[in-house]
Amino acid sequence: MKQVQTALQAVGMGQLGDDLELKLNRAAEAATPKAKTLFVDAISEMSVEDARKILDGPKDSATRYFEGKMTAPLKTEMRPIVDGTLAQVGAIQAYDNIMGQYGQLPFVPDVKADLTNYALDMALQGLFHYIAVEEAAIRENPVKRTTELLQKVFGGS
Repeated sequence: MKQVQTALQAVGMGQLGDDLELKLNRAAEAATPKAKTLFVDAISEMSVEDARKILDGPKDSATRYFEGKMTAPLKTEMRPIVDGTLAQVGAIQAYDNIMGQYGQLPFVPDVKADLTNYALDMALQGLFHYIAVEEAAIRENPVKRTTELLQKVFGGS
């Protein structure tokens, strides 16, 4: 998609890619509430050894634990929502329009993309990025340790 966006921007049609990106973001946002249940499941399945590795690990070890446990189930749960939302917000039509314009440009390579997988990958990348940022803040800043459980795990007043 970045290759297509770059080519379209070069010929003054970057707004097509911007529109598609906005629609993909909307689809990803619509699917993220499914994550809450999967987080609860991943926490309930956590072993004492898993918790120890997280506690003693790097500042993003909890994030990496959740990413490893949750990526496949999140994709499965989110896929129907993303598919439906992509159609609803017009992303598929926008993509077809972009690819039509892109295909008319000279000397550009053929590009194939799966919008659903792309939106899912971007949603999960964003989700785990923000979890890592929050995890680092909790580990580094005692004020962020606002719950009794976080205070027990990381220490605090």
